Amino acid sequence: MSNIRNIVILTGAGISAESGIDTFRGAGGLWENHRVEDVATPEAFARDPELVLRFYDMRREAIQQKRPNAAHEALARLDREWGGDLLIVTQNVDDLHERAGARRVLHMHGEHLNAWCLACDSRSPWRGPLVDRPECPACGERALRPDIVWFGEMPYRMDEIYDALREADLFVSIGTSGAVYPAAGFVRDARELGLRTLELNLEPSQGSAWFHESRLGAATEIVPHWVDEILSG
Repeated sequence: MSNIRNIVILTGAGISAESGIDTFRGAGGLWENHRVEDVATPEAFARDPELVLRFYDMRREAIQQKRPNAAHEALARLDREWGGDLLIVTQNVDDLHERAGARRVLHMHGEHLNAWCLACDSRSPWRGPLVDRPECPACGERALRPDIVWFGEMPYRMDEIYDALREADLFVSIGTSGAVYPAAGFVRDARELGLRTLELNLEPSQGSAWFHESRLGAATEIVPHWVDEILSG
């Protein structure tokens, strides 16, 4: 690891599962009682906004009751102590990385604790419900929606992610299924760019064969161990 200077880390639902935040692809996942088409697409919001807003209001309330786990805390420690460039790209829409203390975090799929105004295109911190159609803090219009990237929409800040990959020496994927694109393709991009690639996951992902190394186990066990290893040189 002595030749590693710049790191890009991708995190998925598996890193937050041990904090009690459901993964949407697993048994008992958060979509269990709703089809994706009914709650996580722009078409669903246009068709039945009350259903969609109530669904996300429940998720927003629930995540505020959860706490960061040892994996989040280990990455926050890495963020504090790593002297090179570091970018934690998360597919998760919770704020557990930040609550653990990480600062170099990019939410490619948006954030539960933000609201996006379709009238003025502003984004505002938001912790309460949206179903009652509150006013936008910026413009006063009642046109807020969850600041979440739904299926069929473009993830945020993709240029920044690819710029970071081009400058990185190591790409690490933590707790991802390898099924959701474009994030699932980052490991292939990393390999083509000549990066070392490492997977830390509960079980092999769909893209596991693309990684130079895979370490399997609970995130709260294997992530702190890897952080100790890389910080020790």
